[in-house]
Amino acid sequence: MGYSDETDYLRVDAFLKGVVEARSLATGLETGLIDHLLTNGPSTAGEIEKRCAMDEKGASMLLGLLHSNNVTEEHGGTIMLTAAFVKALQYRDLLEAKLAFARLVLSDFTDLFTLLIAEPDQFFRSSRTFDLFAYGRAAEYSPENYELTKRWMRITTILTRYEARTCIGRYDFSPHRRMLDIGGNSGEFVLQICRRHPGLRASILDLPLVCDIGREHLAREQEAERIRFVEGNAFIDPLPGTFDLISFKSMLHDWPEKEALFLMEKAALSLEPGGTLLIFERVAMSAPARTPPYCAIPILLFFRYFRDPSFYERHLSDLGFRDILVTEIMLDAPFCLITARKRET
Repeated sequence: MGYSDETDYLRVDAFLKGVVEARSLATGLETGLIDHLLTNGPSTAGEIEKRCAMDEKGASMLLGLLHSNNVTEEHGGTIMLTAAFVKALQYRDLLEAKLAFARLVLSDFTDLFTLLIAEPDQFFRSSRTFDLFAYGRAAEYSPENYELTKRWMRITTILTRYEARTCIGRYDFSPHRRMLDIGGNSGEFVLQICRRHPGLRASILDLPLVCDIGREHLAREQEAERIRFVEGNAFIDPLPGTFDLISFKSMLHDWPEKEALFLMEKAALSLEPGGTLLIFERVAMSAPARTPPYCAIPILLFFRYFRDPSFYERHLSDLGFRDILVTEIMLDAPFCLITARKRET
């Protein structure tokens, strides 16, 4: 599989094809085996056993599994990381986030997938996945709410860090000066844009705990002075001013059609004449021609909530937007980038 610069990160998926491959790789990271080989280079099995506190049988089993997954290779009695895996380790944060995300929701796939197919309402009530994304907990501080919110934000932040590259590579943000990202999470999407466009100032509207954690996330970034967090609920609170760019990044699919349309209408009212509405979303998945990898389980569990791009295109047209451009993009799942301009008068 070839990669462009903006999608090179997808190479991590090659090491997360199945549950055995992913679990053994996670163990390689947890035991320090991967870091030992990365730091010290080729090592004997005995050196690995000593450094990683394993017995011979345990080390032999783990090394065999890592070898079969192309994580390690052996030459002349020494074991080393493969060149392909070293390249994937450039994106270690993403690799670990995908491992964590799939592990958190695996039981929904193994135990509840029949409900998702045949009784989706019951799946929603029983699912651990939707407990993970408990947005209601982000409205008010408690130690438990903080930790639970930070857990899912850590995952979505890292996914956004890499997905944003494709959006930035396909849309010219340079004409814009005032941006609002609705449901902007940790601010990672806005941060990536502001790094490339120093003339842009951005606001993020999200729930109070999300904003608190977002401020912590950006605290050491030099762009933080151009990014403000506004605590609020986009459904009931006014949007904080007028903007020449308003974005929704992986946010609208969280809501039923009526609510998604309401948010688009509300955004339109806060756009200046001639301003742009930008939507960057996962979209409806067709039946896969090949079995998806293990790391795709979280995406599979959301398949009912991703829409066809025509939904957004149609409603933007109904709202009076012009110059509507839809670009479909294949990453680890199908995405769309939609931009539309508000009429001048």
